[in-house]
Amino acid sequence: MNKRMFQTPGEQATNEREVRALYSKLLESWDKRDAKAFAALFNEDGESIGFDGSQLIGQAEIFSTLKDIFDHHPTPPYIYKIKNVRFLQPDVATLRAIVGMVPPGKTEIDPALNSIQTIVATRHNGEWCIASLQNTPAQLHGRPELVQQMTEELREVSEHAQ
Repeated sequence: MNKRMFQTPGEQATNEREVRALYSKLLESWDKRDAKAFAALFNEDGESIGFDGSQLIGQAEIFSTLKDIFDHHPTPPYIYKIKNVRFLQPDVATLRAIVGMVPPGKTEIDPALNSIQTIVATRHNGEWCIASLQNTPAQLHGRPELVQQMTEELREVSEHAQ
């Protein structure tokens, strides 16, 4: 009952790697258009708030909605850069990343599709799962230089991945 509320540096490094890997698996499942694998990374009652503001609650709804999207729409893969991982408690972490996409038939990242993604990850029985995914469009209204800066940062990630 008296649970430790801190992590040793080694534990924190391991946990951070695991949370980063969880997020990478999430985007890999999107890139593979695998709704089942995507939904399975969430807690049973996890939630996903999409780029358009849609709210999906629970693995079943996340799966069925994504399956429909993947079945009927082309979805470009993500280019991403994890900006930080923060532990609120040893078994609760947030991860923030910037993401972009190259639309089908195009060769450049479309800045209109850039977003900031945040996950809240929780660990139960030694396994990290996503409690919440928030996908916020990075329009940065009135600050085109920040949109350009984010797009350039993602372009660099994309070039190094090739």
